[in-house]
Amino acid sequence: MHRPKFKSHAVLSAIALAAVLTTGCSANTSTTTDAAASTASQSPEPAAAQEQLAVVSAPSGTATPTAVAGGDGDGRAKKSSLKVASYDRKTGRAVISAPSVTKPTPTPSTDPSTSSSSSPSSSPAAAPAVAVGDIIASAPAPGAPDGVLAEVTDVVGTAKAGGTTVETEPAKLNSVLGASKAEGEVPVDPSSVEVKPLVNGVKVSWAKTGDLHFGPEGAKLPLGSLRIDVGAAVSTAEGAPASAAASVEGFVQLAPEVAFSYDGAGTGSSPGAAFLGLSGDWASQWSLKGRAAGSTDGKPIRIPFAQLHSDPVIQVGPIPVVVNLDLTCYLQVNADGKVTVDVEQDLKGDFRVGGSFSWAKGWTPVSESDMTGEPLKTTVTAAGDVKAALGAEATVGLYGAVGVTADLAPYLRAHADATAEGSADGTGSATGAYAIYGGVDLTGSLNLQLTIFGTPVFQTRIPLGALHHEWLLTEGKATATASPPPTKTA
Repeated sequence: MHRPKFKSHAVLSAIALAAVLTTGCSANTSTTTDAAASTASQSPEPAAAQEQLAVVSAPSGTATPTAVAGGDGDGRAKKSSLKVASYDRKTGRAVISAPSVTKPTPTPSTDPSTSSSSSPSSSPAAAPAVAVGDIIASAPAPGAPDGVLAEVTDVVGTAKAGGTTVETEPAKLNSVLGASKAEGEVPVDPSSVEVKPLVNGVKVSWAKTGDLHFGPEGAKLPLGSLRIDVGAAVSTAEGAPASAAASVEGFVQLAPEVAFSYDGAGTGSSPGAAFLGLSGDWASQWSLKGRAAGSTDGKPIRIPFAQLHSDPVIQVGPIPVVVNLDLTCYLQVNADGKVTVDVEQDLKGDFRVGGSFSWAKGWTPVSESDMTGEPLKTTVTAAGDVKAALGAEATVGLYGAVGVTADLAPYLRAHADATAEGSADGTGSATGAYAIYGGVDLTGSLNLQLTIFGTPVFQTRIPLGALHHEWLLTEGKATATASPPPTKTA
């Protein structure tokens, strides 16, 4: 009878142990689940995908766009109602205005036992507009035609005319763009380009959606294009007859676009990649007539005929990025004073210049141009050389800091080793040979100010690299003139 009794006790013990284990497991499971939930709530979330910011033209007809970063502590720039009322670039002092914002005023207590000294003031208290550490990005504003990108270093106080007076220092783009990513090309509104003629006879025409303008000869311009027509006399070689008076005339037509990109996934506080450049379609047609003189020092004669300026604002997410664009259109003639020409060329193509940054290579230049030309008229008399260019010097920068300079010079070159005359189809007569060439020269450099992106400083200017491309337009060789056959007599 001993074994059955042991079995009964064993069964009871097993049942009791199972109950304890079940209860314990249940308690442990609950504890583990709660701990896991607590740990999950405290553990960092998976890294968010890199924010992609749109790159578009800033909306026209609206108030000056502004963005502020740093004020809320998360480092992200946000669209702001703050405005830069005035700004002195030399001293860094600015006045920041804000919409009228007041702090809520508690209702005074009616309890007579409450001390009047502890009653809250019934007058509204203005909320501070900015704080030290805020970074302000603003489109062109009073005193800041190039826009503002600055960090507040001190809040001085309330300005006499309203707003908050602050001290600032220049900031970097990565301080407002952070780890985001952005890329795009934005056309420059041709109607926003200010043109200053430098010689008499300069004519300007442009075309934009909904407001078409036409060239001087009634030719409809492509949308987004700006055209500048010019005609100017150039120095004539000493002793040249009046019939050999020299002149250059024609037009330049271009549709510029600003290219901007940024990748904040870099190392440390610097971005991983960046690009700033200028690109666009180019068309020009010009003629050179007469016997142009050479300069006494052997250098080309350059005649600037128009200065162009624009401050297009591109919206990178909430941030207004101000691009400063300057172009000087010019005529340039290099001649030996011996050759008389009447040549004309029609040229079309595109170009792209800028600076590109990557951690692997640092800053590298971008210099590209693809142009082709056709001769419209070619007459060359006497032996000699002449080269004429109708080009543009361009500078592109951000917030008043020049980043890229470029000199785009499409040209027409004639060489003759004797008196020769010809036409565009290669026909004509001559006592020697001539050749007419079209071409384009592109030079320039990257400037230190491109470090506004927050990239490492480079010690010297980086040349774009001389791009030179030339093509034969037409040529002629000496030919014998056939005499008419003799007339037969009856």
